[in-house]
Amino acid sequence: MSQECSHDCSSCKADCSSRSGEMPKIKPHLLSRIKHVIGVVSGKGGVGKSFVTGLLATEMTRRGFSCGILDADITGPSIPKMFGIHERAQGDQDGIYPVASAGGVQVMSLNLLLENETDPVIWRGALITGTVQQFWTDVIWQDIDYLFIDMPPGTGDVTLTVFQSLPVEGIVIVSSPQQLVQMIVGKAVKMAQLMKMSILGLVENMSYVTCPDCKKEISLFGPSHAEETAHLFNIPAVARLPLRPAVAQAIDEGQIESVREEALVPVVEKLVQLEQTK
Repeated sequence: MSQECSHDCSSCKADCSSRSGEMPKIKPHLLSRIKHVIGVVSGKGGVGKSFVTGLLATEMTRRGFSCGILDADITGPSIPKMFGIHERAQGDQDGIYPVASAGGVQVMSLNLLLENETDPVIWRGALITGTVQQFWTDVIWQDIDYLFIDMPPGTGDVTLTVFQSLPVEGIVIVSSPQQLVQMIVGKAVKMAQLMKMSILGLVENMSYVTCPDCKKEISLFGPSHAEETAHLFNIPAVARLPLRPAVAQAIDEGQIESVREEALVPVVEKLVQLEQTK
């Protein structure tokens, strides 16, 4: 890479490692022990990516695995609130320690470092990507089987940095039923393919709501495109999550670890297979 590199591959013709996505992987903190790194991505915001991240970490913890969440959505961190975590992260001469949830999920988020959790983060891209990398290099992740990285929406700086510099083993893509979202999902899928990322599954959130009387599935945001999208891009596992008011209330109250979502089983099983084949 040139010393004068602007990190903007779109305006550069140099044939360097950044363009091919083959940058050297950054080593985690010397005291960290991490087996699997999983990215959770979405093409756009508002589809429930952080919600799915929290559910996956919670379900894998129930199955006996040690899990952590690296909240890479620096300007819109929501993971701590979902888990009911409000205290600040602590550190010493060795490094920074993630905060453990009531269920044992280790969490690191910028909100755990702010004086007030409602303070806005008004940073430029380079500072944001640097902070994400520091959550990898300066945080002591203790005996983690699965570290989930909650990405910001889109295909920008942070996602590119994580894919290039962290040992991401696979990603889960989150979408919702609207056709516009499905079009944006295609961009996220194609980015993953260009970066040679393994796509473990597709989660369509808010896929339907179940009528409390007749139990019929009602497609509030239009018909599901999950299976169609998975077939188009050869994605192995698909989960369709319903929209449930009780779940939304649990999230607002910081009780995501009380939520059980059987529809996620196909994606969870793909994650379990990573451990079985390691």
